[in-house]
Amino acid sequence: MYASFGRVGDARRMLDQSRESYDVVCWNAMIDGYLRCGHVEAARELFETMPDKNVGSWNTMVSGLSRLGMIEEARRTFDLMQERDEISWSGMIDGYIRGGCYREALEVFNEMQRENFRPRKFVLSSVLAACANLGALDQGRWVHDYVKRNLIRLDAVLGTALVDMYAKCGRIDMAWKVFEETRDKEVSTWNAMIGGVAIHGRAEDAIELLVEMQREKLEPNGITFVGVLTACAHSGLVDEGLKILSSMERVYGVKPGVEHYGCIVDLLGRSGRLEEAEEVIRSMPMEPNKAVLGALLAACRIHGNVEFGERLGKVLLELDQGNGGRYALLSNIYAKAGKRDQVMEVRKLMKERGVKTDTGCSVLELGGEVHEFKMGDCSHPQSKEIYLFLETMIERLKTEGYVPDTSQVLFDIAEEQKEREIRYHSEKLAIAFGLINTEAKSTIRVVKNLRVCEDCHTAAKLISRVYDREIIVRDRVRYHHLKDGNCSCKDFW
Repeated sequence: MYASFGRVGDARRMLDQSRESYDVVCWNAMIDGYLRCGHVEAARELFETMPDKNVGSWNTMVSGLSRLGMIEEARRTFDLMQERDEISWSGMIDGYIRGGCYREALEVFNEMQRENFRPRKFVLSSVLAACANLGALDQGRWVHDYVKRNLIRLDAVLGTALVDMYAKCGRIDMAWKVFEETRDKEVSTWNAMIGGVAIHGRAEDAIELLVEMQREKLEPNGITFVGVLTACAHSGLVDEGLKILSSMERVYGVKPGVEHYGCIVDLLGRSGRLEEAEEVIRSMPMEPNKAVLGALLAACRIHGNVEFGERLGKVLLELDQGNGGRYALLSNIYAKAGKRDQVMEVRKLMKERGVKTDTGCSVLELGGEVHEFKMGDCSHPQSKEIYLFLETMIERLKTEGYVPDTSQVLFDIAEEQKEREIRYHSEKLAIAFGLINTEAKSTIRVVKNLRVCEDCHTAAKLISRVYDREIIVRDRVRYHHLKDGNCSCKDFW
């Protein structure tokens, strides 16, 4: 039906065929059809010329624009609504989440609360997804308490969302509790729990959950095995990971895909078995994708294999020219080996191709409010206090043996400038903010959009001991539980 839509005039002629066609439901369906086909101007013109609009008309525009990634225009439409229902709020929240705007999603949810709308389970599960991505534990706990206060049944949808939220907010203990309390578990619920223990480096738990699924006569799927193999990769369980890959189709009837081979390449690479990882790539029954090759390049950086990394990096820079992360990895490999000329060559190539790397960003939730930090940024209201405290903190760490690791600073600048460069990394700013604003001995939880660097990891371990704090850092790859100068990753990350 939608594919046959023409211009607005055609749609209006269709609606003019009978007086009954002026029914608002028909207009809403026509608008929805245009939006689903990507004809935004046609949908907008039809919407603006409607003789009568109801809340459903506005909801159709908000949801349709959100689906198309036009989130700012969706928000402008949402703000113009004189009347809203639960679908209005849900559409705006889902739109923000789909666009990766998690803070904005929570702001809309908080506004929804002020307007005295009672959220139902589908809105709650969306809000929990935002909390999971931001590490907003307080907000997530509020949702959980709301579910319990209002006697909302903990079905597979809510149970899965809560398990995922608690795991990604660093409370794997609460994730386990909710998992056990969820009666009607679906495969997605088990996958959320397996994925949760995986990013916390608890491979044995992930494998045990897979075995338990078998006992419960539940069939795992491809996502299940991505979680289990990821857990093995984060713990260095090479033999176990290889056994699981070989048993996927034979025992479970799941044919390994490129993502599963990617996990094995990552597992072997992290463990320093680069030649075996390369052999896996050669023997794959499908073409390796950029993610698989990227995992091997990351392993070259970890183990300082410059020759292999250079060869692989050059291939990736041609296959994935617009991905700034590939350039950063190869630059780091060169920088770690002291090859400044090659670093500059990579930077020159990035400039010529107009490629930029993602800016490091760390967030920390305090009292239900999410605070965001970027390297060298002074926009936070407490910036002056944070930077002063950070200077004192670094000097104190130096008395405890901390030596700044400047080997991966890519700029050709003086050593003192390099130290200042890494001093203001976003995770250090977030931790400093947490130390200033939280009670003694309380846990500090930080979420970073990129992989935490070696210097910040070393500093965070020392901070946990010197300031007697448990610090939980979630980076792009996994969780780091830092306490008493040690990390749960055992420096295998």
